[in-house]
Parts: sequence; C-alpha cells; structure tokens
Amino acid sequence: MEFFLSCYDNAFPCEVTLDEENGRYMLRNSDSSGEYFNSPTELVDWIKNNWTEREFTNPKEFIEMIALLEKYICKSPNY
Repeated sequence: MEFFLSCYDNAFPCEVTLDEENGRYMLRNSDSSGEYFNSPTELVDWIKNNWTEREFTNPKEFIEMIALLEKYICKSPNY
C-alpha cells in the first residue's frame, strides 16, 4: 500500500509505504527526510503524532489514508 500526499511546503509529495510482504514500513517527509518502522502500528502512530491534515493540499486524502491504514491494522492478525 502506497500513498503520495501533496503538501504546501515542497513540490515533492510526502510518501507513505506499508508493504507487509517485504516488511517495509516507511515514509518520506516533505523535506525528503525519511523514517523507517518495525510495524504498521508504529508507522501509523508516528504519522498521527507528527502530521496533520492542514499540512496537505488535499486534507481529505490524509484523512482517508489514516482510515485505510487503521482498517488494515485492525484486519491484520499480527497487529
């Protein structure tokens, strides 16, 4: 699962990747820095604590992404 969210402070989008098959849970901030996580839960917690919908040109995309990620975590037997 990958998401690309356009933000106000950079031409490059923020990127969120949740790849269970390959164990990749990561994101790229608008400043091109990145974060890597050990689980989808850690990824979602970090996003909730560090990003808000006001940072993005389409806040609805951010809200929908959070909902999809949380739904994924609830359905996964591992988390």
